Amino acid sequence: MKTKGTKNTIIFILVLIILVVLALFMLFPFVWMVLGSFKPKDELFAVPMNLLPVRWKYTNYGDVFRKIPFANYYVNTAKIAVLSTLGQVVTCSLSAYAFSKLHFRGRDALFLLYLGTMMIPYQVTMIPQYELIRNMGLLDTHFGLILLHWFSPFGVFLLRQFMLSIPDSFVEAARIEGANDLRILGSIILPLSTSALATLVTLKFLDSWNDYTAPMIMLSSKMKYTLQLGLRTFQQEFGVEYTLILAGTTMSLIPILIIYIFAQNYFIEGIAAGGVKG
Repeated sequence: MKTKGTKNTIIFILVLIILVVLALFMLFPFVWMVLGSFKPKDELFAVPMNLLPVRWKYTNYGDVFRKIPFANYYVNTAKIAVLSTLGQVVTCSLSAYAFSKLHFRGRDALFLLYLGTMMIPYQVTMIPQYELIRNMGLLDTHFGLILLHWFSPFGVFLLRQFMLSIPDSFVEAARIEGANDLRILGSIILPLSTSALATLVTLKFLDSWNDYTAPMIMLSSKMKYTLQLGLRTFQQEFGVEYTLILAGTTMSLIPILIIYIFAQNYFIEGIAAGGVKG
């Protein structure tokens, strides 16, 4: 027994060491980016490489705002990401409730058909989406981008799997008391689905915040650009200003880090629950 315990301890230590090495390996580019944003241009690619700046240059961040309308890009991205996330939470919650708690003919077949759209690559739907938005008169508008993000088969699947774990007796008891489906959804189902909702919010916000392809296709006015388009334009116009590009990229990651830090527990719980329940 003692030998077995010693063997397990050795295995645990080896696995821990491997995981730490992999974590450091994955974190190195991020650390290099952040520290590089504080370096003068001549230090960034100096040989031998210095991870820490020899001369800290804090003005790189101010230069980004002076060279491009970075604050405007930030506001545009935040608006699109927040409204896209809120809209998707609403549509996915309603759809997931219908597919999990309402009983109608062809429900499961319709859900499988809807779920099958996840297998269609974005490159296939890109042109039809563009034509749809153009015909609606929403081309080169933020609302056109927001509207595209409001519908997600993955979001419906995630919430449905979690809602299936909620006993139907709760719904039946509420109906006996006279509550309609919207009241049941808002008062019973959603409060019990906090972890799944937090997971959806986190994933959707990250997806919308980092989206580059859709804004590139739908937007043409520079003042309506998102951060991703703005940073790309900055790179094209000031290609040699690598330290400024690193500073802009670092600032663009701040909201993502904040959201993940505060939502990581719900995120992990929601992913685990969605994968094993239902």
